[in-house]
Amino acid sequence: MEKKNIHLENFKEAITSTVRSISEIEDCKVIFGDQAKSSNNSANLPEIKKLESIKDYFFLRATADSEALRLKYSNIETFNNFKPKGNKALKLYEIAEKIRYEKIGSDKFKGIKKNLSLNNENKSTKNLIEDFFDKYLRHSIFNNKELKKLDNKTKKLKKKFDQKFNKSLDELKKNIANQEKFNQIISSVIADMDIEDKEIFEDTEEKENNKETANNESNEKNESKLKDQKSEDQTIDADIATVDDLSEKDVSDEKVDEVEGYDDGENKKIRKIFSGSSKKYKVYTHEFDEIIKAEDLETEEELQRLRSSLDQQLIQLKTFISRLANKLQRKLLAKQNRSWEFDLEEGVLDTSKLTRIIIDPFNSLSFKKEKETDFKDTLVTILIDNSGSMRGKPISVASVCADILSKTLERCSVKVEVLGFTTKHWKGGSSRELWSSNNKPKFPGRLNDLRHIIYKSADIPWRQSKKNMGLMLKEGLLKENIDGEALRWAFSKMNKRKEVRKILMVISDGAPVDDSTLSTNMTDYLESDLKNTVEAIEKFSDIELLAIGIGHDVTRYYKKAVKITDVQDLGDVMINQLTDLFSDNTIH
Repeated sequence: MEKKNIHLENFKEAITSTVRSISEIEDCKVIFGDQAKSSNNSANLPEIKKLESIKDYFFLRATADSEALRLKYSNIETFNNFKPKGNKALKLYEIAEKIRYEKIGSDKFKGIKKNLSLNNENKSTKNLIEDFFDKYLRHSIFNNKELKKLDNKTKKLKKKFDQKFNKSLDELKKNIANQEKFNQIISSVIADMDIEDKEIFEDTEEKENNKETANNESNEKNESKLKDQKSEDQTIDADIATVDDLSEKDVSDEKVDEVEGYDDGENKKIRKIFSGSSKKYKVYTHEFDEIIKAEDLETEEELQRLRSSLDQQLIQLKTFISRLANKLQRKLLAKQNRSWEFDLEEGVLDTSKLTRIIIDPFNSLSFKKEKETDFKDTLVTILIDNSGSMRGKPISVASVCADILSKTLERCSVKVEVLGFTTKHWKGGSSRELWSSNNKPKFPGRLNDLRHIIYKSADIPWRQSKKNMGLMLKEGLLKENIDGEALRWAFSKMNKRKEVRKILMVISDGAPVDDSTLSTNMTDYLESDLKNTVEAIEKFSDIELLAIGIGHDVTRYYKKAVKITDVQDLGDVMINQLTDLFSDNTIH
């Protein structure tokens, strides 16, 4: 029984890690058994100790995947805004939303798609309406096989649903990624069904029959359970061990599936680097790593104080900043509108052609119109080294420039996200303590607790996140820098975005350094990983990678790189390099 409990705990930890990894919520609460009210940062799963067979464990995996997708793609407030009236209507509304976020996740993660598909094949709630509604909508949205084996009741339901959804299915499919629009449409359709009143939806008799059948089955199961308990205790260890192995493989597959958009040959190479399973690079433990929003690291008061400090520096650099911001905005807007169409019948009067009217009054006026060039939907991610060696002037100027770029690019309809990377502790932190307690195995791999910080998300306006930029000035925040994993994190975030063009700008002051890792592995361990990661992104992705080294030449890592000796030049260089990229995709 002790071995069984260990396997259960291992599986529980694997499930929790999977939910946090997929949802990208590091502090997500995963609750087993206690079905609390759904929230935007907690997942509710069945009680693991009650699981008795391998099928139950696969059900738990599918449930965990679904909950993780809900956290990632469904907002509780938006969901509540469009709730229809009535308990039955609400049940259908919940099913529809679940199908929506599972569809998004299935398209992005192959492992999840398989888990959900296997689970949904045999799913039943013992409620005819809910079960058929689930099958009907999944058939339409997932493009599943034709609905078969319909009896008189389900044929009647299908006819009713066809009538109600006739004009809405295409709109629902188009708005899978737009929760607000999707919820609004499905709520309206369900409300129009009058599901609470119509006879066609009355299933009380069937539910009673199902309830009686379920009770009989439950009694038979209990009797059988008493006979087979001893046998199950002997076999459950093997079942759990099998699931543990599958869980580890599935988690790895899901992480790999996030890196998409390559042909088979390229996929093998880039997956080897990004899956974390490469022999060249490994991590001792992910248990203590965190991806955290800047606003969750400090109180509102402290963030405001740090922002005030940053604003003081902005005042000192006011002339310099205004010049840079205006320069960038002028250049970008010039790229968007820099040519004219002439000899049109309407538009702006072309004064250069007025002489024709003077010569011959019967000539018609000539008009012109500014022609928009193909300016692609663009995302710029600024990844800033938050290591201790950046302390002082470098991190101040980096935060100021990130602030300027976010505000200016937003005016030009360019999405911007600002990310930072460091570690939670000096000298290895909790990871090293765990390693020490496990008799210090040789070559443990990365041996420190990562801290990846989101200062500004791409979809959050600058005005809402500007207070976060000052956090970079926080005393004690800047520690070690493990660049390779930070790049893979930024790449993974960008790769999920739908923008046509993506630019990743890295600001660093040299090589990756973490004393705890380097003292227990080869001396070039982190540097080699950085080179491999950069090479993979540059060769096998469409993301344009550009690096700015402060006081250090980073061209040994990046093909497109610039070195600055004076940190005061950082703003000028960042803007020049960006404008060069927008004009002709080259870096001079």
